Amino acid sequence: MTRTPRSTYRLQLTSSFDLHEAARRLPYLHDLGVDWVYLSPILTAEDGSEHGYDVRTHESVDASRGGADGLAALSAEARRLGMGVLVDIVPNHVGVAAPAPGTWWWDVLEHGRSSRFASYFDIDWEAGGDKVLLPVVGSDDFGSISVDASRREVVYHDLRLPMAPDTSTLEEQHYELADWRRGDTDLNYRRFFTVTTLAGVRVEEREVFDASHREIGRWFSEGLVDGLRVDHPDGLRDPGRYLADLATLTDGSYVLVEKILEPGESLPASWATAGTTGYDVLALVDRVLTDPAGEAPLAALDDADYVAMVHDTKRAVADGSLQAEVRRIVRELPTLEPSTDELRDAVAEVLACFPVYRSYLPEGREHLTAAVGAARSHRPDLSPVLDVLEPVLADPDQPAAQRFQQTSGMVMAKGVEDCAFYRYSRLTSLNEVGGDPAVFSLPVAEFHEAMQRRQAEWPDAMTTLSTHDTKRSEDVRARITVLAEAPGAWQEALGGLLDAAPVPDRAFGNLLWQAAYGAWPITRERLHAYAEKAMREAGDHTTWTDPDEAYEQAVHAAVDAAYDDERVRTVLEQLDTELAEAGRTNALAAKLLALTLPGVPDVYQGSELGDLSLVDPDNRRPVDFDAAAASLADGSNDKQRITARALRLRRDRPELFTSYTPLVAEGPAAEHVLAYDRGGAVAVVTRLPLGLAARGGWGETSLRLPDGTVRLVSELLGGDPVALLAPEPDPGTGVPGSSTGAES
Repeated sequence: MTRTPRSTYRLQLTSSFDLHEAARRLPYLHDLGVDWVYLSPILTAEDGSEHGYDVRTHESVDASRGGADGLAALSAEARRLGMGVLVDIVPNHVGVAAPAPGTWWWDVLEHGRSSRFASYFDIDWEAGGDKVLLPVVGSDDFGSISVDASRREVVYHDLRLPMAPDTSTLEEQHYELADWRRGDTDLNYRRFFTVTTLAGVRVEEREVFDASHREIGRWFSEGLVDGLRVDHPDGLRDPGRYLADLATLTDGSYVLVEKILEPGESLPASWATAGTTGYDVLALVDRVLTDPAGEAPLAALDDADYVAMVHDTKRAVADGSLQAEVRRIVRELPTLEPSTDELRDAVAEVLACFPVYRSYLPEGREHLTAAVGAARSHRPDLSPVLDVLEPVLADPDQPAAQRFQQTSGMVMAKGVEDCAFYRYSRLTSLNEVGGDPAVFSLPVAEFHEAMQRRQAEWPDAMTTLSTHDTKRSEDVRARITVLAEAPGAWQEALGGLLDAAPVPDRAFGNLLWQAAYGAWPITRERLHAYAEKAMREAGDHTTWTDPDEAYEQAVHAAVDAAYDDERVRTVLEQLDTELAEAGRTNALAAKLLALTLPGVPDVYQGSELGDLSLVDPDNRRPVDFDAAAASLADGSNDKQRITARALRLRRDRPELFTSYTPLVAEGPAAEHVLAYDRGGAVAVVTRLPLGLAARGGWGETSLRLPDGTVRLVSELLGGDPVALLAPEPDPGTGVPGSSTGAES
């Protein structure tokens, strides 16, 4: 029988925190109330990988992460504690940064099109002149390439590659070592986004699926694992079919997909999945806690047209770092009258206008219609080309249409998540994966409607606030959200910060100082690392591949001023002091919402303790689980205590979480209450805390509970910002009785 978790807890596995160490920490997770442990990828990754998504081979558990013995030990401990095991898998690609003998990629490089693994990879051999283009060489570094005749290998610094049989020169190999910049335009194999060291595999082919999932199948046949999280399904040729194959392999086990949904978009109902990993809910939680009154004043600090910005950043990606993918779509088009350049222009424009990450033809045809319509409006000169292009891209049997679907998500991710999110600075708590920063806030009534739909349609999907991919941890976002209630204070603070520590681009300065305030106190080293990543991802003044030294020095000087200039430090410390309590309220409210809403709540490692992290790798810092266990035992951490209360209730009394009914407050501060009944368990949270304080508190604001009683909100909360209420179990039978117990 398929098991469904009542909650999960994500652990990031590394060589220093491996499966054996994770097994030792399961008793703490169990005491916290966690139902299933949720593991980052465990298949064999590139040497030294800190995240595991660069899987080198799907055939074994990574020895550096504990190997097969480690998985067996963790699974055994989970079974002893009555816990399940959820594992993150990576079906879309393999790591090829340092290929090793015996791996698929090595064999392809050695034997070319005659390799038995040539069909495993998505390679356009004709475009490469029967060779795989490897864009790894520095522009002036071709002299560093040599041949090691004794080992029959081609050597470029630390990179070693096979020589083809019966050959002795570089020209005779089945690959071309090329200038790294050619990867943008000439790459002839599908990759993961813009990462040329991650080569896409054709998991849609039965042989490839079987080869890449044999080890995963063993986990289920031996009872080691209970469920899977599928990374980046949008990169697959046919995600729906893949999920059907996975369901067969795992006998219908619990499966989630890391799918980003745009506002208003729905997950295909035909997919064999319990739902998404929760970014869609994250966006709603953040926005229902955001004061709509802050939109106009904060927009005055960054009045950029976000919609236009997104179009332009996506178009720049399609013309730049992902141009090779656009060219391949054009190559796969049937013979059409427009020229290659015209078709390339039109395909890039449709990609720039595509409103969601991808469609799944024949489902989602309306997204292509919308994109082509927007392209016509934006580029009327392309209308004749779009006339002949649209029918091809709408045909699910056309290779170009299939390729387009795999590419649109790449353009969206690189243009929006990894670029526009670092340029647009109105309120950066909204610049988060799965959210649209143009949508500023969400009324409580609309939030309730969304949760009722979720309960009806996707009750077992994941609910999350922080992940390894979020740009800011949940607590950083909670603190930044306060600025919507205090735009005047932020305007004054930002002015002082920019006067004392000028940043060449004021919009980027706004983003940088929001991050500093949100994560304060943050170490100098961490803030410098964030500043470098943020400005290079923004890509409008400096980039990873072409850094502008003067611009970067100016930004780093501003960061140093946060620690060396008393004027800057004072502004940040005063802001932190004035808004800290409101930030705490937002953080606890968001946490209780995420833990009690419809779906399976996930806790990212350490977030139950309070976590002021920024984008990776900052959010993958190790957690002190000894300290966590100690604070859980003495109840000294409010956020951890609330987390434990909610997780234990969901695990031990699931019958209290089977429906969703909004509860409506009445009285002078009713707009500051968000409450609902989950079928016995009642959650009550405070929203817009600065406004509540300015109003003078709750006063006579009341809430009618499911049993018909009316209680003052101030009494329910008892001075705390949140409360979780549940019927007391009958002491004789364990059956819930009629009285109400609360913990806040």
